[in-house]
Amino acid sequence: MLILMACGPRMTKESDTILAKVHDEYLYEKDVAHLITESISPRDSIALVHNFVNNWVKTMLVIHQAEKNLPAGALDFEHQLEQYRHSLIMYKYESELVRQQLDTVVGDDEIENYYQEHLTDFELKENIARVLYVILDKDSHEEAHFEDMFALPDTVVLDSLELYSKLYAQSHYLDTANWIRFDELLDIIPIETYNQELYLNTRKLIKISDENHLYLLRFIAHKIKDDTSPLELVRDNIRKIIINKRKLYLVKRMRDEIYQKASQNNEFEIFYYE
Repeated sequence: MLILMACGPRMTKESDTILAKVHDEYLYEKDVAHLITESISPRDSIALVHNFVNNWVKTMLVIHQAEKNLPAGALDFEHQLEQYRHSLIMYKYESELVRQQLDTVVGDDEIENYYQEHLTDFELKENIARVLYVILDKDSHEEAHFEDMFALPDTVVLDSLELYSKLYAQSHYLDTANWIRFDELLDIIPIETYNQELYLNTRKLIKISDENHLYLLRFIAHKIKDDTSPLELVRDNIRKIIINKRKLYLVKRMRDEIYQKASQNNEFEIFYYE
């Protein structure tokens, strides 16, 4: 920064060093002071200031060129600025109102009711499934034990699989409560199929092997694309929708109350012209 100042003009305005000038616009040392911190080396500080000054000059040149060539009407921003100010004031007030008064607790019953009333809004865009799988070494001696456990009822299989998987599997997934995208499953298990829907409808237990691994997969449930998405998959989205509806209602109620109160107090007049 000192080098830049040494190379630049020493004219001052309000006791501040001028770093650059474009027509009648000046850039002062104080305008770049925020760029200099103790954590930045002198060399990096010089580079930052140099880059800032160059960008400022280019910007002011473009603005000057635009002001010179645009018609006067195009440069009248008073109305736009006033509208922006109004919008900003309303946004700040409404945001504070929402922060103070919005109820963000959404019960399971409310989520369930919304889901049932808007089933057509939750159409699946892809195939999904609830699964459990283990990935074993190709030469594992535990293959038969895992196959036996995969054939057991759900209520029995999980505890045994959890223990055996930690001991013998290279990788495993036993969360049968959550849904997984079938395309995501294909990235993990080397399933070969040209028709995902047919595959899901006709398979339950699968064993696949490649050069290094043995894959055991069991489908617990599945949903086909264009079917209704399960509630578990859209629960968070429904919660956000409900909260957003509450927010919109809160803001509308506030505006209506202000209007009604102002009307009762004769705080405004509306003039109609024929």
